[in-house]
Amino acid sequence: MSQYRSLADSGKEWVFRREEPFVSAEDRAAILLMTEPAGANIWRDYVSDAFLYPDLFSSDMWVKTGKTGEGDWESAWESDEPNLPAEVSAHCEQWGSDTKVYFCCHADFVIETTWGVFSRNWKAFLFLDSDAVLVGRKKKQALQFCENGKVALLMRG
Repeated sequence: MSQYRSLADSGKEWVFRREEPFVSAEDRAAILLMTEPAGANIWRDYVSDAFLYPDLFSSDMWVKTGKTGEGDWESAWESDEPNLPAEVSAHCEQWGSDTKVYFCCHADFVIETTWGVFSRNWKAFLFLDSDAVLVGRKKKQALQFCENGKVALLMRG
């Protein structure tokens, strides 16, 4: 049984089919929505085994206590430049373009892709949900794109 499900069936495929920000067909093929059980496992292992949604996070969990810095994603998102905010690129500079990443909206909605695909298409991903957490497989660095336009630069415990 596959650990992926159709993005079209989720009602969220439009995010990656917009003219702006444009996502190539090749990149769309590498954006994989995980099944609910597979996504829940990633969420449990990488984000939280106690909270299903980011807005429920307690002040003592790693997403709140592991903050090492902050950047402004909103001004970069609104600009015509495609690049990630400089703080994000610096925080994740050790990640290769083939590093597997998980864009975690909540326990039932986790997308798997690569750092290269996410980096090229980050503006599209942010249409999905507020307060999403991005984690890299076998990486300590993480990001939380907050509703207030800031991105928290995190280190997982």
